[in-house]
Amino acid sequence: MQPVAVTDYTLASALGTGRAATLSALREGRSGLAQRSFESVRLDTWIGEVEGVDAERLPAALHDYDCRNNRLAWLGLQADDFAASVRRARDRHGPGRVGVFLGTSTSGILQTELAYRRRDPDSGALPADFRYAQTHNSFSVADFVRRALDLHGPAFVVSTACSSSAKVFAGAARMIGLGLIDAAVVGGVDSLCLTTLYGFNSLELLSSDICRPWDAERRGLSLGEAAAFALLERGEGIEAQAWLLGVGESSDGHHMSSPHPEGAGAAEAMRGALAQAGLVPVQIDYLNLHGTATPNNDAAEDQAVRAVFGEQLPCSSTKGATGHTLGAAGGVEAAIALLALQHGLMPAGLNRGTPDPLLRCNYLDASRAAPLRMVASNSFGFGGSNACLVFGADQSAAKERPRAAGMEGALVATAADGSAVNAFGGAMRAAP
Repeated sequence: MQPVAVTDYTLASALGTGRAATLSALREGRSGLAQRSFESVRLDTWIGEVEGVDAERLPAALHDYDCRNNRLAWLGLQADDFAASVRRARDRHGPGRVGVFLGTSTSGILQTELAYRRRDPDSGALPADFRYAQTHNSFSVADFVRRALDLHGPAFVVSTACSSSAKVFAGAARMIGLGLIDAAVVGGVDSLCLTTLYGFNSLELLSSDICRPWDAERRGLSLGEAAAFALLERGEGIEAQAWLLGVGESSDGHHMSSPHPEGAGAAEAMRGALAQAGLVPVQIDYLNLHGTATPNNDAAEDQAVRAVFGEQLPCSSTKGATGHTLGAAGGVEAAIALLALQHGLMPAGLNRGTPDPLLRCNYLDASRAAPLRMVASNSFGFGGSNACLVFGADQSAAKERPRAAGMEGALVATAADGSAVNAFGGAMRAAP
């Protein structure tokens, strides 16, 4: 694909609102997770709640969209003057040439949960002031954002669980490449709600301990909420903060809630991202893992990463800092990957006490400073929906591939079963 310029980005998570707050927390190795309750939920767990969401007020013209999810989106849009960057892009390209593509899983379902408490005692009818289309409906967050930013281009929401807000980067890149639009606001918003907390607890995936990706004693995930946005633009004459070089997507459909045990679809997504970027594995400097801290997910991803990259690539999961933000996770971790790229910081994976000897990736327990040119970010969702994003510091990086004699060695990685495969998925020969 043609590289797409990332001209601005921002995020709001349990680590704080904006790039500076997030970068400071990552450098300090500070987690935003805390043992706390949410609404009427009383569970023994850790939660990544964004400060200030309840106090946020929407403009009067957007009153009908008022819900926790859209307030969180509004909070994110104001951070780092992101909305001002979008206004400049709107003026440059025209409002009909800027798309809005966002990911979410539960959208504003909390608003429906609250409305059910106020049902008519006789008829059971929901209160007259409840507005499903503007709050609970999955599309509501994209509708809200396009109205808040006065954009008239195409808009849609992807809801493929935890890969949602990574996959929107692919959709935007395709539409820009086809000439249908010149720019896009992408990312994701997912807010805490009762359904999510009780639902993951019923699946026995919610940990009573703070989540510990890649730890031998990991017990499950800690849930969080977040909003993350990036502004993608056609590259000609654009001053970019970074470049989207490739996106890989796959759907292995192994199981509704469990990953393929060898990470087959995850590996396919990573190979696809490399192929689309015109890169080989050794050119990636850091990988942000999906890393949920559930036993099966971490084990499958470890196998997939080693099958594509081997065991030397520095990598970490930042969910020990933000919690698992579900439909917003891909956008949050894309923003963290962009921070890593811009500031030469490979963030630590927090909370690991005892490394799992069966997981052999080069997992970072401490942050590491290093010049980075290309980074990748993994996002994998229920049902085997997988995505991998590759970002570069400049668009020329992808053209500087190893030549001739060095190429085959760069392409070969060892699969989980011991056979050798090339970086783009084809078997090459049996391992000695």
